[in-house]
Amino acid sequence: MAMADEQYINWLVEQSMLHTARQRTRLYSGQARLWQQPYALARPRSVTAVASVWLAVYPAAIITEPGGSVLQALGDERLWAALSELGVQGIHTGPLRRAGGLQGREYTPTVDGNFDRISLEIDPQFGTEEQLVHLSRVAAAHNAVTIDDSIPSHTGKGADFRLAEMAYGDYPGLYHMVEIPESDWELLPPLPEGRDSVNLSPAVVDALRDKHYIVGQLQRVIFFEPGVKETDWSATGEITGVDGKVRRWVYLHYFKEGQPSLNWLDPTFAAQQLVTGESLHAIDVIGSRVLRLDANGFLGVERRAQGNAWSESHPLSLTGNQLLAGMIRKAGAFSFQELNLTLDDIAAMSQGGADMAYDFITRPAYQHALLTGDVEFLRLMLQQMHDFGIDPASLIHALQNHDELTLELVHFWTLHANDTYVFRGQSLPGSILREHIRGEMYERLTGDHAPYNLKFVTNGVACTTVSIITAALGIRDLSTISEADIEQIRRVHLLLLMFNAMQPGVVALSGWDLVGALPLEPEQVAELIAEGDTRWINRGGYDLVDLDSDALLSAEGLPRARQLYGSLSEQLQDPQSFASQARRMFAARRSHGVASSRQIAVPVTEHPALLIMVHELPAGRGIQVTALNFGAEALSEVITLEHVEPGPVVDIIHERLLGDLSTDGQLHIQLQPYEGLALRIASMAPGIMPVDH
Repeated sequence: MAMADEQYINWLVEQSMLHTARQRTRLYSGQARLWQQPYALARPRSVTAVASVWLAVYPAAIITEPGGSVLQALGDERLWAALSELGVQGIHTGPLRRAGGLQGREYTPTVDGNFDRISLEIDPQFGTEEQLVHLSRVAAAHNAVTIDDSIPSHTGKGADFRLAEMAYGDYPGLYHMVEIPESDWELLPPLPEGRDSVNLSPAVVDALRDKHYIVGQLQRVIFFEPGVKETDWSATGEITGVDGKVRRWVYLHYFKEGQPSLNWLDPTFAAQQLVTGESLHAIDVIGSRVLRLDANGFLGVERRAQGNAWSESHPLSLTGNQLLAGMIRKAGAFSFQELNLTLDDIAAMSQGGADMAYDFITRPAYQHALLTGDVEFLRLMLQQMHDFGIDPASLIHALQNHDELTLELVHFWTLHANDTYVFRGQSLPGSILREHIRGEMYERLTGDHAPYNLKFVTNGVACTTVSIITAALGIRDLSTISEADIEQIRRVHLLLLMFNAMQPGVVALSGWDLVGALPLEPEQVAELIAEGDTRWINRGGYDLVDLDSDALLSAEGLPRARQLYGSLSEQLQDPQSFASQARRMFAARRSHGVASSRQIAVPVTEHPALLIMVHELPAGRGIQVTALNFGAEALSEVITLEHVEPGPVVDIIHERLLGDLSTDGQLHIQLQPYEGLALRIASMAPGIMPVDH
């Protein structure tokens, strides 16, 4: 190699995550600290003991002071005074590391909201590592923790991928990439001008599989878009390696072309080293107490004799998650998984893997209940959750996050497509039930009924929590929203928050929820959604504490979303605002120990819009009942609580006595449209009953 090439290779190595991670992991070998924490089993209730109310922020959406950075805004004392008053105990910052790719020595932009990480350094567009450390310290001063991201399934096309393309050292072992001999380059499409890779058609993938180069097509194509991503495989151009050989590679990417998938079973075990070092850096350098494991269900892929490759529910994902989550616990922190797979997978991967899981079980179901005024599918999903042995206390029950409202309903699509479910008096196979639910939700959430929401490829709907609510209320034109509409929207929003908050586990809401954000107009983010990623309409800019009231753009250039509720600072001065009512809800949740309770019953109700969840509070504090009306009409119903002793019935949010539970356990529920009640019955019989559906 020429000297210039050697200098470039050395520069790439210094920039690479694998090199940095190896340096970080060497600091732990032979140290006693890694033997002071239990690590074998998931500990979800230990997480809720640390922080059970989370705020999720999205760095690119943050409006800052003029000239200030995103991390300065997130570490601002004014913000934390407001968050502390609200009752927030954890802030999930979202991905903050440098992301995107490298062309030569030039950095290229992120292709997926910084989920295509290429460095352990903080992305300078968000601030500095010192500012992130300061954020962790300010949060700790307000009895809160910071929550970071680990990305075990893929990287961006940074130094690690460029070194892999050049066949340098262990770097090819990081990725699911296969060298295609020149004799078969005729199978590969030419590289489009200006691109560094080209997506392969199903026919080409099949041909490469038949020649025993790759495992073939996967079980599904996430982010499928005709002409953009038709398979999970892409080919590089001609790359000259460090040995002088010219190669073309084919590589796997579960997500976008710029997100090559890591190989969790390569003899170098380079991927494990990279991801472990990344996680330890977040814990010990940044000070994070909880890490989100992004897309952690996609760590194994295997060829099958017939049909598509085995790429979901693969045992390697279980093994990989146990290793990573165990290491995080050994280092004194916790993890949670964003696992949009079957309930089988969520249950299995929670045994020794991540401590908690994002609640993809009930999230689309409670949205369906709102859109239809019928809680039957929601109750079915709650029953399924218990049938699979998933404790609600192990779940993060959330409103909006940075992604779309996913409607994949994977559970009914793959393993349980042919299982029979009773729904609305009919026995339906899972696949038909799935299509029925999806059809109802798409009809009510998009198109002529709600043109401001957009489909997101085949996954779901790009929308905010508020624009789900406006669709449910029949508001077609967002420009016509009146003060009376805003009051009704807030009422429904609080109902959804109560469903998530008044049950065991973590409750999470986003900055968009706090300000009541509407989606952006597609024209405002036309460039970002040009290739079908419509999620950018639900990622508008927001300003929680009026750092710059006149700003029209976030620090990263996203247009400010229209905010129905105003800033958090404004709302905390108004006792009837969304934030002030959420504050009372969180205070009641905390004082009565709802996060640590045990769900013991989800009784069937006569009224289709009424959902009842019954919980045993910790330390003998009694029974807690969450009653929710998902319908547009008032309702009245008597429910029977078996094995519960008579006692005073208290509304724990408004701190008022409502009467007494009768000796036969009958409780009279009266609810206005879209109203919820969180009740406590002070005494109960010994020996609580099993879950009753």
